Amino acid sequence: MNNHYSEKNDSTIIIRVMCAIVFVLFSWGWLYFFQADALAMTQHVLSDGLTHYNRFVGALIITAVLMILQSIVNGVTKLNKRFHALTYLPSMLVLAMLTGVSQSIDHEVKLSSSIWLVIFFLIVWVVLVFLARQYQDLKKNIPYPFFSRPMWMNMLVLVLMISCVAWIGNTNAVFQYRMKVEGYLMRGEYQKALKVGKKSLESDADLLMLRMYALARCEEMGEHLFEYPITGNSLDVLPTNGRTRMLFYPADSLYKFMGARPAVEMEPQRYLAMLLRRDSVNSKAIADYILCSFLIDKQLDLFAKEISHYYTIDVHLPKFYREALTLYTHSRSNPVVVFRVPVMEEDYANYQELKRQYQDPMEQKTRVSEEYRGTYWYYFEYE
Repeated sequence: MNNHYSEKNDSTIIIRVMCAIVFVLFSWGWLYFFQADALAMTQHVLSDGLTHYNRFVGALIITAVLMILQSIVNGVTKLNKRFHALTYLPSMLVLAMLTGVSQSIDHEVKLSSSIWLVIFFLIVWVVLVFLARQYQDLKKNIPYPFFSRPMWMNMLVLVLMISCVAWIGNTNAVFQYRMKVEGYLMRGEYQKALKVGKKSLESDADLLMLRMYALARCEEMGEHLFEYPITGNSLDVLPTNGRTRMLFYPADSLYKFMGARPAVEMEPQRYLAMLLRRDSVNSKAIADYILCSFLIDKQLDLFAKEISHYYTIDVHLPKFYREALTLYTHSRSNPVVVFRVPVMEEDYANYQELKRQYQDPMEQKTRVSEEYRGTYWYYFEYE
Protein backbone atom coordinates (compact mmCIF):
# COMPACT_ATOMS: atom_id res chain seq x y z
CA MET A 1 0.00 0.00 0.00
CA ASN A 2 2.79 2.41 0.91
CA ASN A 3 4.70 1.50 -2.26
CA HIS A 4 1.59 2.24 -4.35
CA TYR A 5 1.22 5.67 -2.72
CA SER A 6 4.89 6.40 -3.30
CA GLU A 7 4.60 5.55 -6.99
CA LYS A 8 1.57 7.79 -7.39
CA ASN A 9 3.25 10.61 -5.56
CA ASP A 10 6.46 10.28 -7.58
CA SER A 11 4.65 10.36 -10.93
CA THR A 12 2.71 13.45 -9.84
CA ILE A 13 5.90 15.20 -8.73
CA ILE A 14 7.66 14.41 -12.03
CA ILE A 15 4.86 16.01 -14.06
CA ARG A 16 4.78 19.07 -11.81
CA VAL A 17 8.56 19.48 -11.94
CA MET A 18 8.68 19.17 -15.73
CA CYS A 19 5.89 21.73 -16.14
CA ALA A 20 7.71 24.09 -13.77
CA ILE A 21 11.00 23.71 -15.66
CA VAL A 22 9.36 24.42 -19.04
CA PHE A 23 7.53 27.47 -17.69
CA VAL A 24 10.55 28.94 -15.91
CA LEU A 25 12.80 28.48 -18.95
CA PHE A 26 10.25 30.06 -21.27
CA SER A 27 9.41 32.95 -18.93
CA TRP A 28 13.08 33.71 -18.30
CA GLY A 29 14.03 33.56 -21.98
CA TRP A 30 11.00 35.58 -23.08
CA LEU A 31 11.68 38.33 -20.54
CA TYR A 32 15.47 38.40 -20.64
CA PHE A 33 16.18 37.95 -24.34
CA PHE A 34 13.08 39.12 -26.23
CA GLN A 35 11.14 41.65 -24.17
CA ALA A 36 13.71 43.35 -21.91
CA ASP A 37 13.83 46.57 -23.93
CA ALA A 38 10.04 46.82 -24.22
CA LEU A 39 9.75 46.35 -20.44
CA ALA A 40 12.43 49.00 -19.94
CA MET A 41 10.31 51.37 -22.00
CA THR A 42 7.19 50.50 -19.99
CA GLN A 43 8.94 51.17 -16.69
CA HIS A 44 10.39 54.40 -18.06
CA VAL A 45 6.89 55.65 -18.95
CA LEU A 46 5.25 54.50 -15.72
CA SER A 47 7.96 56.07 -13.54
CA ASP A 48 8.28 59.23 -15.66
CA GLY A 49 11.90 58.32 -16.26
CA LEU A 50 12.79 58.17 -12.55
CA THR A 51 13.68 54.46 -12.48
CA HIS A 52 15.44 52.08 -14.86
CA TYR A 53 14.65 48.46 -15.67
CA ASN A 54 17.33 45.84 -15.06
CA ARG A 55 16.80 42.92 -17.44
CA PHE A 56 18.38 40.30 -15.12
CA VAL A 57 16.63 41.42 -11.95
CA GLY A 58 13.37 42.08 -13.81
CA ALA A 59 13.27 38.64 -15.43
CA LEU A 60 14.10 37.01 -12.08
CA ILE A 61 11.44 38.87 -10.08
CA ILE A 62 8.67 38.54 -12.67
CA THR A 63 9.30 34.81 -13.15
CA ALA A 64 9.32 34.27 -9.38
CA VAL A 65 6.04 36.18 -8.94
CA LEU A 66 4.41 34.21 -11.75
CA MET A 67 5.50 30.94 -10.13
CA ILE A 68 3.96 32.10 -6.85
CA LEU A 69 0.74 32.87 -8.70
CA GLN A 70 0.81 29.39 -10.24
CA SER A 71 1.29 27.83 -6.80
CA ILE A 72 -1.76 29.68 -5.51
CA VAL A 73 -3.85 28.60 -8.50
CA ASN A 74 -2.64 25.02 -8.08
CA GLY A 75 -3.59 25.09 -4.40
CA VAL A 76 -7.10 26.28 -5.23
CA THR A 77 -7.79 24.02 -8.23
CA LYS A 78 -5.82 20.96 -7.04
CA LEU A 79 -5.26 19.83 -10.61
CA ASN A 80 -2.65 17.11 -10.99
CA LYS A 81 -1.20 14.78 -13.57
CA ARG A 82 -3.26 15.00 -16.78
CA PHE A 83 -4.43 18.58 -16.20
CA HIS A 84 -1.67 20.15 -14.12
CA ALA A 85 -0.49 22.42 -16.98
CA LEU A 86 -3.82 24.29 -16.81
CA THR A 87 -2.68 25.85 -13.53
CA TYR A 88 -0.14 27.91 -15.51
CA LEU A 89 -2.66 29.73 -17.68
CA PRO A 90 -3.24 32.72 -15.34
CA SER A 91 0.53 33.19 -15.07
CA MET A 92 0.86 32.93 -18.84
CA LEU A 93 -1.84 35.56 -19.35
CA VAL A 94 -0.14 37.94 -16.92
CA LEU A 95 3.14 37.39 -18.79
CA ALA A 96 1.38 38.10 -22.09
CA MET A 97 -0.20 41.31 -20.78
CA LEU A 98 3.12 42.55 -19.38
CA THR A 99 4.75 42.20 -22.80
CA GLY A 100 1.73 43.14 -24.92
CA VAL A 101 2.29 46.90 -24.84
CA SER A 102 1.22 49.01 -27.81
CA GLN A 103 3.62 50.85 -30.09
CA SER A 104 2.21 54.17 -28.85
CA ILE A 105 3.59 53.41 -25.40
CA ASP A 106 5.29 56.80 -25.15
CA HIS A 107 1.81 58.38 -25.07
CA GLU A 108 0.02 55.80 -22.93
CA VAL A 109 0.56 52.31 -21.57
CA LYS A 110 -2.04 49.89 -22.88
CA LEU A 111 -2.27 46.40 -24.30
CA SER A 112 -1.60 46.04 -28.01
CA SER A 113 -4.19 43.22 -28.06
CA SER A 114 -7.78 43.52 -26.92
CA ILE A 115 -8.48 42.92 -23.24
CA TRP A 116 -11.48 40.94 -24.42
CA LEU A 117 -9.13 38.28 -25.75
CA VAL A 118 -7.64 37.83 -22.28
CA ILE A 119 -11.12 37.68 -20.74
CA PHE A 120 -12.15 35.07 -23.32
CA PHE A 121 -9.16 32.88 -22.42
CA LEU A 122 -10.01 33.17 -18.72
CA ILE A 123 -13.61 32.13 -19.29
CA VAL A 124 -12.53 29.13 -21.36
CA TRP A 125 -9.97 28.28 -18.67
CA VAL A 126 -12.59 28.33 -15.88
CA VAL A 127 -14.78 25.93 -17.88
CA LEU A 128 -11.84 23.62 -18.59
CA VAL A 129 -10.79 23.61 -14.94
CA PHE A 130 -14.33 22.70 -13.87
CA LEU A 131 -14.51 19.82 -16.36
CA ALA A 132 -11.00 18.65 -15.44
CA ARG A 133 -11.92 18.52 -11.76
CA GLN A 134 -14.96 16.39 -12.53
CA TYR A 135 -12.94 13.99 -14.67
CA GLN A 136 -10.08 13.87 -12.17
CA ASP A 137 -12.40 12.91 -9.32
CA LEU A 138 -13.83 10.04 -11.35
CA LYS A 139 -10.54 8.72 -12.71
CA LYS A 140 -8.36 6.40 -10.67
CA ASN A 141 -5.14 8.05 -9.58
CA ILE A 142 -2.70 5.48 -10.92
CA PRO A 143 1.06 6.04 -11.36
CA TYR A 144 2.48 6.90 -14.80
CA PRO A 145 5.97 6.46 -16.24
CA PHE A 146 8.00 9.50 -17.26
CA PHE A 147 7.28 9.16 -21.00
CA SER A 148 3.54 8.76 -20.60
CA ARG A 149 0.48 10.23 -22.27
CA PRO A 150 -0.29 12.57 -19.33
CA MET A 151 3.25 13.95 -19.50
CA TRP A 152 2.99 14.74 -23.21
CA MET A 153 -0.53 16.13 -22.79
CA ASN A 154 0.81 18.61 -20.23
CA MET A 155 3.70 19.56 -22.50
CA LEU A 156 1.29 20.12 -25.40
CA VAL A 157 -0.92 22.37 -23.26
CA LEU A 158 2.13 24.41 -22.22
CA VAL A 159 3.21 24.78 -25.85
CA LEU A 160 -0.27 26.07 -26.75
CA MET A 161 -0.08 28.57 -23.88
CA ILE A 162 3.36 29.72 -25.00
CA SER A 163 1.91 30.31 -28.47
CA CYS A 164 -0.83 32.44 -26.92
CA VAL A 165 1.77 34.53 -25.05
CA ALA A 166 3.62 35.15 -28.31
CA TRP A 167 0.31 36.03 -29.98
CA ILE A 168 -0.85 38.51 -27.34
CA GLY A 169 2.62 39.90 -26.62
CA ASN A 170 4.08 42.56 -28.89
CA THR A 171 6.30 40.67 -31.34
CA ASN A 172 6.37 43.34 -34.05
CA ALA A 173 9.90 43.07 -35.42
CA VAL A 174 10.42 46.77 -36.16
CA PHE A 175 9.12 47.80 -32.73
CA GLN A 176 11.50 45.32 -31.07
CA TYR A 177 14.39 46.63 -33.19
CA ARG A 178 13.60 50.18 -32.11
CA MET A 179 13.49 49.20 -28.45
CA LYS A 180 16.81 47.37 -28.69
CA VAL A 181 18.48 50.21 -30.58
CA GLU A 182 17.32 52.78 -28.02
CA GLY A 183 18.49 50.51 -25.21
CA TYR A 184 21.99 50.41 -26.70
CA LEU A 185 21.92 54.17 -27.30
CA MET A 186 21.09 54.70 -23.63
CA ARG A 187 24.20 52.72 -22.72
CA GLY A 188 26.37 54.45 -25.32
CA GLU A 189 26.91 51.19 -27.24
CA TYR A 190 26.53 52.63 -30.73
CA GLN A 191 28.20 49.80 -32.64
CA LYS A 192 25.87 47.27 -31.00
CA ALA A 193 22.90 49.47 -31.88
CA LEU A 194 23.94 49.34 -35.53
CA LYS A 195 23.91 45.53 -35.55
CA VAL A 196 20.24 45.30 -34.50
CA GLY A 197 18.08 44.07 -37.40
CA LYS A 198 20.83 44.80 -39.91
CA LYS A 199 20.01 41.75 -42.04
CA SER A 200 16.27 42.39 -41.96
CA LEU A 201 14.43 44.24 -44.71
CA GLU A 202 11.81 45.49 -42.23
CA SER A 203 12.16 49.07 -41.07
CA ASP A 204 10.31 52.36 -40.59
CA ALA A 205 11.13 56.07 -40.51
CA ASP A 206 11.77 56.07 -36.74
CA LEU A 207 14.26 53.23 -37.05
CA LEU A 208 15.98 55.02 -39.94
CA MET A 209 16.36 58.14 -37.78
CA LEU A 210 17.81 56.12 -34.89
CA ARG A 211 20.28 54.34 -37.14
CA MET A 212 21.43 57.58 -38.72
CA TYR A 213 22.10 58.99 -35.27
CA ALA A 214 24.09 55.90 -34.26
CA LEU A 215 26.04 56.11 -37.53
CA ALA A 216 26.74 59.78 -36.89
CA ARG A 217 28.04 58.90 -33.44
CA CYS A 218 30.43 56.41 -35.05
CA GLU A 219 31.24 58.78 -37.95
CA GLU A 220 30.17 56.08 -40.41
CA MET A 221 27.04 57.49 -42.04
CA GLY A 222 28.52 57.91 -45.50
CA GLU A 223 30.13 54.49 -45.26
CA HIS A 224 27.22 52.31 -44.10
CA LEU A 225 23.82 54.08 -44.28
CA PHE A 226 22.51 52.39 -47.43
CA GLU A 227 23.37 48.95 -46.13
CA TYR A 228 20.10 49.32 -44.18
CA PRO A 229 16.59 49.50 -45.71
CA ILE A 230 15.64 53.15 -46.21
CA THR A 231 12.06 53.91 -45.18
CA GLY A 232 11.13 57.55 -45.29
CA ASN A 233 12.78 60.64 -46.73
CA SER A 234 14.86 63.64 -45.71
CA LEU A 235 12.00 64.96 -43.55
CA ASP A 236 12.45 61.95 -41.24
CA VAL A 237 16.19 62.01 -40.59
CA LEU A 238 15.92 64.01 -37.35
CA PRO A 239 13.09 64.34 -34.78
CA THR A 240 12.96 68.14 -35.14
CA ASN A 241 9.55 68.26 -36.85
CA GLY A 242 7.69 65.55 -34.93
CA ARG A 243 7.49 63.15 -37.89
CA THR A 244 9.90 60.77 -36.14
CA ARG A 245 10.51 60.34 -32.43
CA MET A 246 12.59 58.58 -29.84
CA LEU A 247 10.59 56.59 -27.32
CA PHE A 248 12.84 56.69 -24.28
CA TYR A 249 16.29 57.79 -25.43
CA PRO A 250 16.31 61.56 -24.68
CA ALA A 251 16.25 63.73 -27.79
CA ASP A 252 18.29 66.28 -25.82
CA SER A 253 21.25 63.90 -26.06
CA LEU A 254 20.99 63.99 -29.85
CA TYR A 255 20.73 67.79 -29.89
CA LYS A 256 23.68 68.12 -27.53
CA PHE A 257 25.71 65.93 -29.88
CA MET A 258 24.72 68.06 -32.87
CA GLY A 259 25.47 71.33 -31.09
CA ALA A 260 22.13 73.00 -30.33
CA ARG A 261 18.49 72.29 -29.54
CA PRO A 262 15.84 73.70 -31.93
CA ALA A 263 13.71 76.36 -30.23
CA VAL A 264 10.59 75.33 -32.16
CA GLU A 265 9.58 72.49 -34.46
CA MET A 266 11.23 72.81 -37.85
CA GLU A 267 12.23 70.72 -40.84
CA PRO A 268 15.54 68.86 -40.44
CA GLN A 269 17.15 70.73 -43.36
CA ARG A 270 16.35 74.10 -41.82
CA TYR A 271 17.73 72.94 -38.47
CA LEU A 272 20.95 71.73 -40.12
CA ALA A 273 21.32 75.01 -42.01
CA MET A 274 20.94 76.95 -38.76
CA LEU A 275 23.59 74.81 -37.10
CA LEU A 276 26.08 75.65 -39.83
CA ARG A 277 25.86 79.32 -38.79
CA ARG A 278 26.82 78.54 -35.21
CA ASP A 279 30.14 77.89 -33.53
CA SER A 280 30.86 74.78 -31.42
CA VAL A 281 28.78 72.39 -33.50
CA ASN A 282 29.56 68.89 -34.77
CA SER A 283 30.42 69.88 -38.35
CA LYS A 284 31.21 66.29 -39.43
CA ALA A 285 27.80 65.02 -38.32
CA ILE A 286 26.03 68.03 -39.85
CA ALA A 287 27.80 67.49 -43.18
CA ASP A 288 26.87 63.80 -43.28
CA TYR A 289 23.23 64.53 -42.39
CA ILE A 290 22.99 67.11 -45.18
CA LEU A 291 24.68 64.94 -47.80
CA CYS A 292 22.85 61.75 -46.87
CA SER A 293 19.53 63.62 -46.90
CA PHE A 294 20.19 64.53 -50.53
CA LEU A 295 21.05 60.92 -51.31
CA ILE A 296 17.94 59.57 -49.56
CA ASP A 297 15.81 61.91 -51.70
CA LYS A 298 17.88 60.91 -54.78
CA GLN A 299 18.86 64.53 -55.40
CA LEU A 300 22.17 63.82 -57.07
CA ASP A 301 22.62 67.35 -58.43
CA LEU A 302 22.34 68.96 -55.01
CA PHE A 303 24.62 66.31 -53.57
CA ALA A 304 27.29 66.90 -56.22
CA LYS A 305 27.01 70.67 -55.75
CA GLU A 306 27.42 70.53 -51.96
CA ILE A 307 29.88 67.72 -51.30
CA SER A 308 32.99 69.79 -52.08
CA HIS A 309 32.03 72.14 -49.21
CA TYR A 310 32.60 69.33 -46.71
CA TYR A 311 34.93 66.76 -48.30
CA THR A 312 37.98 66.59 -50.54
CA ILE A 313 36.90 64.85 -53.73
CA ASP A 314 39.26 61.88 -53.90
CA VAL A 315 39.45 58.12 -53.48
CA HIS A 316 39.21 58.46 -49.71
CA LEU A 317 35.57 59.57 -49.76
CA PRO A 318 33.13 57.36 -47.82
CA LYS A 319 31.81 54.42 -49.86
CA PHE A 320 28.33 55.72 -50.66
CA TYR A 321 29.61 59.17 -51.59
CA ARG A 322 31.98 57.52 -54.10
CA GLU A 323 29.13 55.45 -55.52
CA ALA A 324 26.82 58.46 -55.76
CA LEU A 325 29.44 60.57 -57.53
CA THR A 326 30.21 57.73 -59.95
CA LEU A 327 26.51 57.42 -60.77
CA TYR A 328 26.23 61.20 -61.12
CA THR A 329 29.27 61.42 -63.43
CA HIS A 330 27.86 58.74 -65.75
CA SER A 331 24.31 60.14 -65.81
CA ARG A 332 25.02 63.84 -66.50
CA SER A 333 26.25 65.35 -69.76
CA ASN A 334 27.82 68.36 -68.00
CA PRO A 335 28.57 67.27 -64.41
CA VAL A 336 29.75 69.92 -61.96
CA VAL A 337 31.98 67.22 -60.43
CA VAL A 338 33.76 64.52 -62.42
CA PHE A 339 34.67 61.55 -60.27
CA ARG A 340 36.51 58.64 -61.86
CA VAL A 341 38.33 56.01 -59.82
CA PRO A 342 39.44 52.87 -61.71
CA VAL A 343 38.14 50.36 -59.16
CA MET A 344 34.80 52.15 -58.84
CA GLU A 345 34.53 52.52 -62.63
CA GLU A 346 35.03 48.78 -63.10
CA ASP A 347 32.47 47.94 -60.46
CA TYR A 348 29.92 50.31 -61.99
CA ALA A 349 30.56 48.81 -65.45
CA ASN A 350 29.90 45.32 -64.04
CA TYR A 351 26.69 46.63 -62.47
CA GLN A 352 25.48 48.01 -65.79
CA GLU A 353 26.45 44.81 -67.61
CA LEU A 354 24.45 42.71 -65.16
CA LYS A 355 21.40 44.91 -65.73
CA ARG A 356 21.65 44.49 -69.50
CA GLN A 357 21.51 40.71 -69.19
CA TYR A 358 17.86 40.79 -68.03
CA GLN A 359 15.08 42.52 -69.92
CA ASP A 360 12.24 41.66 -67.57
CA PRO A 361 12.14 44.37 -64.85
CA MET A 362 11.27 42.00 -62.00
CA GLU A 363 13.90 39.45 -62.96
CA GLN A 364 16.43 42.23 -63.41
CA LYS A 365 15.71 43.61 -59.94
CA THR A 366 15.98 40.17 -58.38
CA ARG A 367 19.31 39.37 -60.02
CA VAL A 368 20.79 42.77 -59.32
CA SER A 369 19.70 42.64 -55.67
CA GLU A 370 21.63 39.40 -55.19
CA GLU A 371 24.92 41.18 -55.89
CA TYR A 372 24.29 44.89 -55.42
CA ARG A 373 21.72 45.31 -52.66
CA GLY A 374 23.39 47.54 -50.12
CA THR A 375 24.92 49.82 -52.72
CA TYR A 376 23.69 53.32 -53.53
CA TRP A 377 23.23 52.29 -57.16
CA TYR A 378 20.68 49.66 -56.17
CA TYR A 379 18.87 52.06 -53.83
CA PHE A 380 18.72 54.79 -56.47
CA GLU A 381 17.24 52.61 -59.19
CA TYR A 382 15.14 50.04 -57.35
CA GLU A 383 13.98 51.40 -54.00
